[in-house]
Amino acid sequence: MTNDLPANPAPEPAPRPDGRSGGQDELRALTTPRQRTVDDPMFTTPGLPGTFRLQLFTAAGARPVAVATQSAGEGMSLMNGAEQYAGAVWERHCPDEEAPPVWVEQQLGLEESSQEPRFQEVVFAGADGYRPHGPHWTTLTHEQLEELVGAKVATDRGASYVPRPAEAEPRPVFEKFAVARLSRPHPFREPGCMPASVPWWRRWLRQILPRRSARSCCWYHGGDWHAVNALALQVLERARAQGVDGDDMMDFAIAHATAVGVGGWQTEALATLFSIGDAIQPDSEGGYINGQHRAQAMLEAGVRRTVVLRYVYES
Repeated sequence: MTNDLPANPAPEPAPRPDGRSGGQDELRALTTPRQRTVDDPMFTTPGLPGTFRLQLFTAAGARPVAVATQSAGEGMSLMNGAEQYAGAVWERHCPDEEAPPVWVEQQLGLEESSQEPRFQEVVFAGADGYRPHGPHWTTLTHEQLEELVGAKVATDRGASYVPRPAEAEPRPVFEKFAVARLSRPHPFREPGCMPASVPWWRRWLRQILPRRSARSCCWYHGGDWHAVNALALQVLERARAQGVDGDDMMDFAIAHATAVGVGGWQTEALATLFSIGDAIQPDSEGGYINGQHRAQAMLEAGVRRTVVLRYVYES
């Protein structure tokens, strides 16, 4: 019987287009004083599926470093659009470079769940033209990032940020959902520990023999989803009793976690379940708008109930 949860450690970061690999040695090799030569609060190009703040740091003879910061509601997220976004910056601002700029992402929206700004360096396996491919994410601290570029790096969206005009939208509603009924996920961001989806027979087996152990391979396997979803169902019940609006659910969930003495990964994971921009959201065609990787991790663990996001039009 094949095991869907390989015991091997997480793979090494994919090589860069210039032949280097990621990690601390790579950061040290790239570290040099740079100047911020671009600070575009609303970077986009024709056909790009979103906007973000671009800070570009350059120096003669050094590889440019691009820092992208995005708020919720700006279109495709930085994670899902990493290849397109990095390629657009490469083509517009440093087209003569043989490789894309060192690409660093900061997705805003979970400030309350983390003490420090959270950056992710994206290492690409290669590139076709100005389109990188094969992204791999590595967490950076703010201090590591500023040491890399040798300059101050802003962590906010910027004073010139202009949110998109509000549009009439359906009301977000969070509801309890049986994990075994979730559509079959097709994870694409963690090929080392999520090489394939969870077949139907294994998802039912995990309901009988659940797993609670955390793993170090990736964020999605980094904690106990059983405990997180038990908290999520408590939050959902209390929120309904108090009439909490869907847009306020993430704040409500974080406050509940703090009140019961939960922190760290569990609070962050709980917050994602009630984040409008990051909640597990099945689509109408049996797939996912968001949440495939968390759904995969929950199915592997044998979680029975979770919380999903749906949109309800007011009558």
